[in-house]
Parts: sequence; C-alpha cells; structure tokens
Amino acid sequence: MQYKKIIIGTRGSKLAIWQAQWVKSSLLALHPRLSVELRIIKTTGDIVFDTPLSEIPDNAFFTREIENHLLDGSIDLAVHSLKDLPADSTPNLRLAAVTARVDPADVLISKGDLTLEQLPKNAVILTGAPRRRAQLLHYRPDLHIADVRGNVPTRLRKLDEANAHALVIAAAGLIRLDLQSCITQRLDPADFPPAPGQGALALEIRSDDTATDELLASLNDHHSRCTTTAERTVLSHLRAGCRVPIGAHARIENRELSLLAQLFDTDGQNLLTACAAGPTESPEQLGRIVAQQLLDQGAQKILDNITM
Repeated sequence: MQYKKIIIGTRGSKLAIWQAQWVKSSLLALHPRLSVELRIIKTTGDIVFDTPLSEIPDNAFFTREIENHLLDGSIDLAVHSLKDLPADSTPNLRLAAVTARVDPADVLISKGDLTLEQLPKNAVILTGAPRRRAQLLHYRPDLHIADVRGNVPTRLRKLDEANAHALVIAAAGLIRLDLQSCITQRLDPADFPPAPGQGALALEIRSDDTATDELLASLNDHHSRCTTTAERTVLSHLRAGCRVPIGAHARIENRELSLLAQLFDTDGQNLLTACAAGPTESPEQLGRIVAQQLLDQGAQKILDNITM
C-alpha cells in the first residue's frame, strides 16, 4: 500500500478532538509510516448557541461544514459522532467505518445523587434533545424540562450554575472524557432508547477514495456497524430528522439481531413502540420492518405534526 498524508476534519469541542485524536492514534498504530493531521472546522451547531437544536432547520448542523471540506478535498476523513450524522448519506460521500461502540445509554447526573424516581415533584431537568425531553415527560409528566446547549464540560458547568435538579446526557461522552464518576443513574436503553447510533463514531470519506477506505477497514467494527445500521434505517425509512423524538436500540444476542424503537410526540404524551428480531446479515431489512410497524400504528401523523 502506498502511504500518504491524511487530514482529519473534526469539530473543535473537547470531546470531538478526543474522538479525532483516538482515530489518529489508531491509524498510526496500524500504519506507523502514515502522516496524520487534524483540522478543526466550525459547524452551524458550534456557532448558533442561542437557538434550541429542535428549532434549527438543518438536520446536518453538526456535520455539513465538515462534509463540505471533505467534498472539496481540503480534508480526507471526517470524524463524527454517528448520532449527529443524518441517516441519508450525502452524494459522493460514504461511511467507510463505524468504530467499536461504547455504552449507548443516556445517563442522569443530579444534585444530591437522586435517581430519576427520587427527584422531587416538578423537578427541573436540563437537556437539549427533543427525544430526551419527550421520554422524560412520558415517564414523569410533572417534570420541567429546560433546554441546554454546549459541549460536555459546558453542560456540567451549567448544571452547577443553574436552578435545576439534574442533567440528562449521553454516557459515551462522559466515558471518553473520563468523567463517568459524576453519573448518578444509567437510563436503561430498554426503557429509554437512545439516539440511533449513539456511542459510535462515524468515519466518512469521499466515495472514490479507495486508498483511505483501505486504511480505515481495520477500524470498522462489525458488531457496531450492524446494530447502528438497523437503528439508523428506522430514521431513514421514516424520513425522521433531528427534531423528531425517536429512540432506537439494537443488540446482538445468540447471533440474532433485535431492535427496539420508540416514537413520541413532542410533549411525550403519545408513545408508539415497535420491536422485531432477525439475522445479523440483514440489519437494513430489520430497520425497515420496525419502521413500518411504527407507521402502521400511526407514526405519520406524529411526524407530520412535528415537521409542519
């Protein structure tokens, strides 16, 4: 193989840089003669801080600018949190690898180490995700959900400074930044399905870049690729963007792939649940089956009300 210089595009948050550095280190461990450079790129999601994510019309607000640099050739590889990457691929780009997934669950961080059940009536919980908001309100309608934006350290700081009782955030970011000691409660994905792809990294390249594709082959984790493909197929089949409160969780047991998906309306009052199992060789088919179950239950009405 002819070795070359690889330029990795990434967001500038502490977590995003950790993720890109991990990919860099992994590549250099496998290919010591490779030259790898990181390039920080600001995205819409990094610039627009005064608007809730649910009100930003672009589903690719954390990825579009990085993809544009990939398309114009100024970078060779984009490293994303897979949950931030829209389920429908961008023309002339492809997902070369999905890395081994860390815990996909959401977690609760609370003042006083109170669990979700122990929080007082009308407690205030910080979160920026429509899915988490709907799940929390469905579980406990008395809760008050307040929007929060920013990277992981910023969200932890805002919890300390705010008149709020708790914060809900992805476990993966805390684990990668070695902040898991602040976790009060892990929210079981069977009850609180996470964002499709949560916990895995997406390594995106130009479709015709066979050299980089070969370099990344060893970083692709089959288990993670299978489970996240099933989850993300639910999104693509429903044409559901970031504003839709939908969670999905796939797992492999005894060589069988199972998939759970839940769709809420924005205030969490209405919930649709679908689940199915099938062979690991057909994650897209399983995702379509589960998505169709949701549509058969009336998902389109919820989707139309959210996107209108």
